[in-house]
Amino acid sequence: MFADVAGVGLHQQNITIMKPYILEKFGSADGIILTESPVPNPGPNQVLVKIKAVSIARRDIYILNQVYPLPPRQGIIPLSEGVGEVVTTGASVVRFKTGDRVAGNYFANWRDGQIDMDIADQLGCTLDGMLAEYVVLNEEWLVKIPANLTWEEAATLPCAALTAWSALTGPRPVLAGDTVLTIGSGGVAVFAVQFAKMIGARVIALTSKNSKFNALRALGADEVINYIDDPDWHTRVKELTGGRGVSRVIETGGIDTFEQSVKAAAFGAEITLVSSAGVVNNSQVMLKSMLGTVFVKLINIRPVFVGSRRSFEAMNRAIEAWNIKPVIDKIYTFKQVKEAYKYVAAGTQLGKVIITLN
Repeated sequence: MFADVAGVGLHQQNITIMKPYILEKFGSADGIILTESPVPNPGPNQVLVKIKAVSIARRDIYILNQVYPLPPRQGIIPLSEGVGEVVTTGASVVRFKTGDRVAGNYFANWRDGQIDMDIADQLGCTLDGMLAEYVVLNEEWLVKIPANLTWEEAATLPCAALTAWSALTGPRPVLAGDTVLTIGSGGVAVFAVQFAKMIGARVIALTSKNSKFNALRALGADEVINYIDDPDWHTRVKELTGGRGVSRVIETGGIDTFEQSVKAAAFGAEITLVSSAGVVNNSQVMLKSMLGTVFVKLINIRPVFVGSRRSFEAMNRAIEAWNIKPVIDKIYTFKQVKEAYKYVAAGTQLGKVIITLN
């Protein structure tokens, strides 16, 4: 028997069937199909969550197009970024209670420390994700969301926000007075601007559209450069830093921007590689010349793949303490999933794209 929701049990409401989306066919948003299934019943260590909002990450477009490093499972419920309210818990659950506001952890089994292949399963890829009216998750796969955020704002956190947080905070954390370079205006880049300013860093932001200058400055960017109008933007970055370069690059552009990121980096800087995939440049980068620069300048290149549950919890505490508000570009309804996917695939948004079930 399900627990009561607002005093009325699910069975008393005759809510026994739910609607999940499944990834039935790869290659197009048309392969994401709305289905019906029984509302799942949680086991002893599981939690039943009524989903309120989900968000689409660029990673979900890669999964759809089968260009993601971890092979996705066909028929999966997609999306890792989702939040909701605990409806009921299994008999052995100790971390959550009915009514708690929770989010799923991107790497479900990565609690802390170094990730390894035995804990690499991901929601919305190898494990069922969050694009459903109800989901059942192990209690260890969940975190409480910040109290200062709406459902829609909190849905932005599990992938984009945590990636930006991990890129800035460890194992060599950005310090006050450092200069951080962000690339683009997607979810990771926007969160990186907000978190870097929270830390006290100076931020130089790159964008392809002059229309986004004011929004990036309002979020905390000290300088904004249009990398289309200024194709040799690393030179401008060096000018803005007195010839020194930046101490941290949040590299979201992959092979499109990596060569110039190396040139824009200071001696002893770190480039956090969030994505290896490019959009514009499909040719091989000039590795010989770049590796020489990396070696001479002692640049550390660190791939970042979201983060652990402990990091997620630390980030949420900071978001609540500093009252950081995620940037939402557009909100779609649960019936508009395909439209939302297509919008994210176009790559023109500022911040995150949300699907609301609230």
